[in-house]
Amino acid sequence: MSVKFMRIALAFLLAFAVAAPLAACGKKGDLEEPKGEKIQFPREMPR
Repeated sequence: MSVKFMRIALAFLLAFAVAAPLAACGKKGDLEEPKGEKIQFPREMPR
């Protein structure tokens, strides 16, 4: 294999290694409360 091919392959591997964990981040669901569902936790912190 040529050195140029190895550098390109390494660059793609590094780009994938950096991008893969970032792809897991993101919004998992709606930030608004579901309609008709009561709040199951208190709004105030207990003392």
